Amino acid sequence: MTDTLDENYAKAGYHTAQSRGARPAVLFVDFAQAYFDPEASLYGGEGCRIAIENAARIAPVARALGVPTLFTEVKYQPGGADGGAFYAKVPALSCFDAGRETQKLAPPLSYTDQDIVFIKQYPSAFFGTTLAATLQWLKVDTLLLTGVTTSGCVRATCIDAISHGFVTLVVEDAVGDRAEGPHRANLYDMSAKYADLITTDAAIAYLEEIAGGNRTGGDHA
Repeated sequence: MTDTLDENYAKAGYHTAQSRGARPAVLFVDFAQAYFDPEASLYGGEGCRIAIENAARIAPVARALGVPTLFTEVKYQPGGADGGAFYAKVPALSCFDAGRETQKLAPPLSYTDQDIVFIKQYPSAFFGTTLAATLQWLKVDTLLLTGVTTSGCVRATCIDAISHGFVTLVVEDAVGDRAEGPHRANLYDMSAKYADLITTDAAIAYLEEIAGGNRTGGDHA
């Protein structure tokens, strides 16, 4: 192959922008204390810290606008009997055993009565949960993804989101990983094939625009 990667992808039509819908929801993937406790085996460092700070900007805006806010938690029975091969493959998943502080939602995020929380044991937020059915019931057409880690559960959720028919937007500065290399590589790949990348500022602007249109009966495709 003599083309650059961007030239090769352009020939295939990768990175094509999607038409955003008028009924968005925001999903906050696995913002557990395990990624923010320096003593935890899953500590994610600066990349995860930036992600949660930006996610914490989006959450109150979405709630105030009436946009569905959905969270995932990874939680296992102590010892991982319900974790299967994934738990066996990644010993650090014991951070998510029920009752451990590292399993709980990390500040500055916190739950409100408006939020819907899904408990999961595997990478994708869709696998083994009622997320898809809930989004369909809420008539959501566009899903904004925030969370950790970019190369793990965010990517798995992104692929399943588009596979379930949702326009998928990854909030690139509200997802994070423990290293810049896998973070950027997976953002590039998700942008090429599964999602559009959007900043936190742009995500908030989109939610405000859509919420205003929904209140006035406008149509924002």
